Amino acid sequence: MEPFEIADKLHSAAIHLLRRLRAEDDAMNLSPPRLSALSVVVFAGPVALSDLATAEQVRLPTISRLIKDLESEGLVRRLKAGADARVQRVEATAKGKKLLNEGRRRRVSRLAADLAALSSAERARLGEAAELMERLSGAPRTR
Repeated sequence: MEPFEIADKLHSAAIHLLRRLRAEDDAMNLSPPRLSALSVVVFAGPVALSDLATAEQVRLPTISRLIKDLESEGLVRRLKAGADARVQRVEATAKGKKLLNEGRRRRVSRLAADLAALSSAERARLGEAAELMERLSGAPRTR
């Protein structure tokens, strides 16, 4: 199979898989943009609002509104970032970390249940593919 064909299949499969697993996120009562921002804050540690806006591919006013909403729910808190008062950092609260980790556990559990229906050889192939996908993504391993 050619690289473009593989890329097309991976792209489609990833979108469909994430859509199916997103159903588990309904229990968190957070909009997808809030959930995405919280995820970056939890896994990136304290992060500057400007960096968070860049990571989420939105403008600073948009990320400021999202963070304000997450603050009001007790999921994140703003930190002073030194002498420059214009620079604001945000970190997840224990409540925010717990909520996000519980959501991740639900998604992973659902996917693990689906994987259990596959043969051990198929699971081994998917495990190898997952390692390759992590390498391609450039994302650090999360667990």
